[in-house]
Amino acid sequence: MSVLEPIFEADLQPEQYAYRADRSALDAVRHVHKLINTGHRKIVDADLSSYFDSVPHAELMRSVARRVVDGAMLHLIKMWLEAPVEETDEHGNQRRSVRNRDEGRGTPQGAPISPLLSNLYMRRFVLGWKELGYEARWEAYIVNYADDLVICCRTGAKQALDTMQKMMSKLKLTVNDSKTRVCSVPEEKFDFLGYTFGQCYSPKTGRAYLGTVPARKRVRRIRGEIREMTGRSTTSLDPLTIVTKLNRTMCGWANYFCLGPVSTAYRAVDGYAAMRLRLWLRTKHKLSGRANGMFPDTHLYGALGLVRLDRRTRNFPWAKA
Repeated sequence: MSVLEPIFEADLQPEQYAYRADRSALDAVRHVHKLINTGHRKIVDADLSSYFDSVPHAELMRSVARRVVDGAMLHLIKMWLEAPVEETDEHGNQRRSVRNRDEGRGTPQGAPISPLLSNLYMRRFVLGWKELGYEARWEAYIVNYADDLVICCRTGAKQALDTMQKMMSKLKLTVNDSKTRVCSVPEEKFDFLGYTFGQCYSPKTGRAYLGTVPARKRVRRIRGEIREMTGRSTTSLDPLTIVTKLNRTMCGWANYFCLGPVSTAYRAVDGYAAMRLRLWLRTKHKLSGRANGMFPDTHLYGALGLVRLDRRTRNFPWAKA
């Protein structure tokens, strides 16, 4: 990896944000936000079916061979692609799969080189989109993170969608038609990398603007994690251990969901965490009755040190403006 990464990094396109130094998913979110605020409001919201399992080996190796001429290295990469992988079936049984070798496609998930190879193959689409003139024709700009992809267009979004589907077909990749669509902002909203893009309103002035909020399904997901951490099966642990786990999970979530008006989402997560922690404490101590009176905020946030995400927004730049 230390040898190959700098070789291919020079080839990767600026629209590609995944698995690269000094680039992140939040940078990709900011890029899309900038595009929709500069008039590129016709969005091709694309979904690729099992991208990592679909990358064709022969075409991928041709991309690799453009930069790597050492036969031993090419052979090693091919071996990585065809290496058996351990899979768990629906019954929890482990089995060894050689599907990648048999079908001649797919990058082995978990292999150190897989992220680089997946980026290298997606580069073919991103570069082709520009060199064939589609970006200039419709002012249609791609933003890509791993297998997540949007195209922000000023015009011609439907034509861009049709063209994208044809290009993906030539690349032997499958577009999930049921999850791929064209939408117009601000009349419609779309999700990308956990954020919902669309019309927002200032809580202070009521002014409408185009922005981002944490997607509802991401709020539901962390609530599910909190519920699991505070289930009956964890009551043997001590409260400080549970709170430490809750704080780590909630702060990690908030570190990513820090763009745009996040207060509503933070309050929803805070309220749910407090409710679940009170129920957990009541169950642990075998108490009956209302948990709020037994475990007030001073106990949760003071004695136990439960984090409050909504307090974090006071330090955000927009809160001080």
